[in-house]
Amino acid sequence: MCKTCNAELHVCRMCVEYDTSYAKHCREPTAEEVRKKDEANFCDHFKPKAGAYIAMDLSEIERSKSALDALFKK
Repeated sequence: MCKTCNAELHVCRMCVEYDTSYAKHCREPTAEEVRKKDEANFCDHFKPKAGAYIAMDLSEIERSKSALDALFKK
């Protein structure tokens, strides 16, 4: 689980073995099938894919918070 945004990180879609052109969407032939590819699981074959996670752009959130603080004079 990501400490910043609480996103689940150990999910099939973020694994180097994830490939929708393969059976069960996994290139690892001995892996057990995981039905929910976007939820956390305990697959022993999980290896994080470089670039799978793209952090949220926080600049818009910071601008909004600043505007609210200015509005309410914090």
